[in-house]
Amino acid sequence: MAKHLHIVSFDVPYPADYGGVMDVFCKIKALHQLGVAVHLHCFEYGRGIQPVLEQYCAEVHYYERKEGHKGFSLQLPYIVASRNDDLLWERLNADPYPVLFEGVHCTYGLTSGAVKKKNVAVRLHNVEHEYYKKLGQWETSIVRKAYMHHESRLLNRYEEKLKEYIILSISEDDAKKYKKQFKANQAIHFPAFIPNTMVTSKPGTGTFVLYHGNLSVAENEKVVIWLLEKVFHELEIPFVIAGKNPSAKLKQQARSKQHICVVENPEEAELNDLIQKAQVHILPSFTNSGIKLKLLNAVFNGRHVLANEEMLKGTGLEQACQLASNPTEFKYQAFRLFHKPFTENDIELREGLLQKHFNNLEHAKQLMHVLL
Repeated sequence: MAKHLHIVSFDVPYPADYGGVMDVFCKIKALHQLGVAVHLHCFEYGRGIQPVLEQYCAEVHYYERKEGHKGFSLQLPYIVASRNDDLLWERLNADPYPVLFEGVHCTYGLTSGAVKKKNVAVRLHNVEHEYYKKLGQWETSIVRKAYMHHESRLLNRYEEKLKEYIILSISEDDAKKYKKQFKANQAIHFPAFIPNTMVTSKPGTGTFVLYHGNLSVAENEKVVIWLLEKVFHELEIPFVIAGKNPSAKLKQQARSKQHICVVENPEEAELNDLIQKAQVHILPSFTNSGIKLKLLNAVFNGRHVLANEEMLKGTGLEQACQLASNPTEFKYQAFRLFHKPFTENDIELREGLLQKHFNNLEHAKQLMHVLL
């Protein structure tokens, strides 16, 4: 008898071009390999209908996210209130199949009582109230800063409502926080599902240090400017910054040094080429949230990775990376790694981590065992 599972996704999970949807899409593919009939429900707000998903799902349903004032609520976080659809809750109640809610975002029907089932779990991508609080700290717009602060307060109250359900967190720290802060009955660390099935890192030496990410995200821009001002203002080794939509301010600041260049909006093939040719991937973060796609890309497709605790903690990838915690350490380690060949032993270590921590099929089996 075929196994069935409803997955409710906060966004359309294809293309898998950022951490959250990557986890959802790779999970769906692994479940499909196991013969699980996935009934996918996703909120659409700009990514469009994706026929690729029908290859891996028994059915795919799309729901409009209520953006702007239509999704606003005084009592509920906007990310939750804007994802409310009566037809979705009706479909979930129509059969006995278990449900996986991808993100706190999708749980309106769960906390309102619209979904009557008990065999449900919530995939935790972040401790959301902490994540929004930290995002607010890095916003320059007063309006955006106020929104992030307001959303954080509402999320802090809302997330406690989930304590009775199975929580599947993407990091060990998040599971501990739910148990301690919200007294969650069952919070389990469940590693990310990732696209990498093999390590493609090349031995040898590259010719530059690379930072890559979505540069239109406020935190990422702050990270790059921090690197420019605190690390590469003195460290004169080639530094490449690659990513989506860099601001005029960032490009102007990068142009002030001859050893620094910006690759604006690289195509996927160009970005992959940069990742493989770089000698060092420098990836500090100002928020400890989930697991970042750029970190996975660097570890399994690139050479040396230099990061801080906020980027690495709870990822299971600490052994494959060099830790730094302040500008002096970042400068020293970047210089050291730039001149240190990347070896076959380094690749073997990463292959071991891939099998131990990121085996998609094994995790898919465990997921069904938890839900059934």
